[in-house]
Amino acid sequence: MANKYNEDEIITLDYDDGESIRCGIMGVFDVDGQDYIALEALDGTDDVYLYGYRENEEDFDLLDIEDELFDKVAAEFESLMDEPL
Repeated sequence: MANKYNEDEIITLDYDDGESIRCGIMGVFDVDGQDYIALEALDGTDDVYLYGYRENEEDFDLLDIEDELFDKVAAEFESLMDEPL
C-alpha cells in the first residue's frame, strides 16, 4: 500500500502504555489564535488525532487539548475537511 506522506511528514506517537502509532501530518490549523495539528493514523484505520501545536527551537511540541476546547477544535477541523480543494 502506497503512503501519501513523505518521510518528513510522518511522526510516531508513543503512549505511556507502550503503544506506538505512526501518523502522517495532515496539517496545522488555527482556532482562536492557537495552533492545532491533525495527524492521520497510518495503521489502516480512519483515525485522526488532534493536538495543540507549538514550535520549539528544534522541532515542535504536541500539546493535549483541554476537554472544554476539544469539541470546538474538532468542529473547526471537520469544517476545514469539508471545504473543496
